Parts: sequence; C-alpha cells; structure tokens
Amino acid sequence: MRYAGLDIGSRTVKLAVIEGGELALSRKSVTSHDPLETARSLMKDAEFDTVTATGYGRYLIQGHLECPVISEIKAFAVGSRFFSSECRSILDIGGQDTKAISLDEEGNMSKFEMNDKCAAGTGRFLEVMATALGFTLEEFSAAALSAEKAVKINSMCTVFAESEVISLTSQGAARNEVALGIHRAIVSRSVALLRRITPPGAVFFAGGVALNECMKTLLEGELGRTLFVPPDPQIVGAIGAALSNT
Repeated sequence: MRYAGLDIGSRTVKLAVIEGGELALSRKSVTSHDPLETARSLMKDAEFDTVTATGYGRYLIQGHLECPVISEIKAFAVGSRFFSSECRSILDIGGQDTKAISLDEEGNMSKFEMNDKCAAGTGRFLEVMATALGFTLEEFSAAALSAEKAVKINSMCTVFAESEVISLTSQGAARNEVALGIHRAIVSRSVALLRRITPPGAVFFAGGVALNECMKTLLEGELGRTLFVPPDPQIVGAIGAALSNT
C-alpha cells in the first residue's frame, strides 16, 4: 500500500507518499490563489492508494476528493516521529502561524499552544521584513548572523514593524543589525510559546522557518537545548497525514 498525505498550508502545499514505512515521494509548491488546483497538480502522476489531508485547506480537499482529514497538530505529532523518536516537543513556524506541541512517551500529543491571531513571528513576517531591508530570505538570515549587535524592534505587527524597519534604516541603522533584531524578536515569542508546554530535551523544529539558520542558532542559544531539524522541515505535516492512515 502507498499512503499519501496532503498538507495544504497558507504558503505552500505539500505532498508525501509513504510505502513500506519509507518516504517514496515528496513534492511541494506555492499554494497560489487556487490551492485545490495546486494539490491536484502535485498529485498528478503520483501513485498512491489512499490520501489524507491536513492544513488550512484540508476541508476544501475533503469536499472534492472525499478523503479523511486530520488536524495540523496531530499531523505534526505523527510526522515528527517519522524522523525522531527522541524529541518530546515540536516547534512549527509556518507561513501564517506558530505551534508548540508537547508529546507523551508514546508520541501522542499531550498539550499544544498556537499563535494564529496574526502573521507576527511567522514565515510571512520574515518575508516582509527581508523585503523591507532589501534582502532575499537567504541573505536575510546570513546578514543577521553577521551582526555583532541587534537593533531592538518594538512592534511585531507586520504593518507597523515594516514601517519601523524602514524608519530605522533611513536613520542610518545597519541593515544586518536590524535583521538580527527582527530575528531576536521572533525567537523571544517562539521561546515564550514553547516554555508554556514543553518537556525537557531536544526540540523538533519544523516548518519553512526551520530552514533559517539564524533562527535555529538563536533558538538553541535562548533555550539552552538542541534543535532537531529534519532534512525537509516543510514536509513533516504531509508525512504525518500519510502515516495517520497506515
């Protein structure tokens, strides 16, 4: 049997196919204005027997494919165990929200906290801030890591923070120091979320923001704990959705 999982996120749609307990196929694409069409494009020519959906658009997919759905929380709890059986806590920073999840010894979700009221501290927030500073996302992370000090960012509202960043640079603030300040502000929010729920030990870091090396470095320093980043941190939810049906 080949089990497929679709994670329809706010920024990307991910497909994973599991066969014999191994990842047989993974694909991802920008969500676009038509997530259903994006999902269908990812599934084209992919061989699988069943599909389970998760993410923001799971009910849209369910309505058209008549497939089962699971919550993002469960999907990440299951997907994280595919990569690591040691991590008892998960930090997922995606395009529009941040989730902190704790697991029991069997890998079942025991508690979670979620910041989904606005895009502050998420992947979208980082994209907007990088653009305001004239960086690509890769340059943004590298610039922040190169700074010896951080410029404090007072607002975490995306609109106000963008105005603040533009104002700071027009006043002569170094772009890399502003970049570090932005990363530190996001780390502070993420750590506060984690500390509400997580047991000790390594933290599983998932979502597109886990690809940001500066975020990983700062989080490990602030937490005093190791962060485990899977080879593709964006595919974790899709893998969890696939495995939930095995």
